Amino acid sequence: MDWDEQFTDEQSARNSERAGGKRTVTVGWLARTNQTAVLFSPPKLFTRDDPKAASSKSVQNCPAAIDFDHRHFVVPAPIDITLNFVRQANGQLSLQDADGDQSGIRQNGLQELLILHPQKEWRHPDRPLIQFLSPYIFIADDPCFIVQTPPYLHYFSEPRPGVQMGGRFPIHIWPRPVSWGFEWHDVSRPLKLKRGEPWFYVRFETENPSARVRLIEQEQTPELEKYISDVSDVSKFVNRTYSLFSETQRLRPATLVRAKKKS
Repeated sequence: MDWDEQFTDEQSARNSERAGGKRTVTVGWLARTNQTAVLFSPPKLFTRDDPKAASSKSVQNCPAAIDFDHRHFVVPAPIDITLNFVRQANGQLSLQDADGDQSGIRQNGLQELLILHPQKEWRHPDRPLIQFLSPYIFIADDPCFIVQTPPYLHYFSEPRPGVQMGGRFPIHIWPRPVSWGFEWHDVSRPLKLKRGEPWFYVRFETENPSARVRLIEQEQTPELEKYISDVSDVSKFVNRTYSLFSETQRLRPATLVRAKKKS
């Protein structure tokens, strides 16, 4: 099939009108953290640096491919870190900073960001599960689900030694931090993160599948703070947090999204 047989932008717009719902949905983001806020850079719309297309039939001109790419936002890694596992004499695995004294992050700082889950919480007994505590929160006033994925549109010369955990939940009623979970498949290889490189992607599902998402930096208002506090840490006490969505929606103020004031 030729690339020009794909949907055109005009067809997409007509589909959007037939589907109903808004053609643009605003999503606010903020980094709610006790750490140095400058560590956590704004999410950026995914872009490519490909050379100019040599043919009108090139993939660079494919509307479907362009639309797919432009629905991804890139969250950059906040720190430089190399982690590896060492097997102790008793057979237990111990996670350590492979850079040792040359590491750019102190041990107590790393402990504030990183969790090694107990083995009983792993999906597989030979695949450790770690979690970096990310402070990114996304909020929408219109029905909207966030989808977190690995950065699969980027090429890494040294692939990560496992699988990033994905996630999907409604940010219009459940504004919670988007943490970074990683299932470590090959414990003989290190995990390397470089500050500024793609850490993970987020994209958004809206009532209108053709709608565009406008991402803005969110003002940390008292109303939003209270609502986040009302729903935060519920998973510590309840297993099936999705069962609480109707109750949280009842507590939600009508409007929470507000662009951050420029200083």
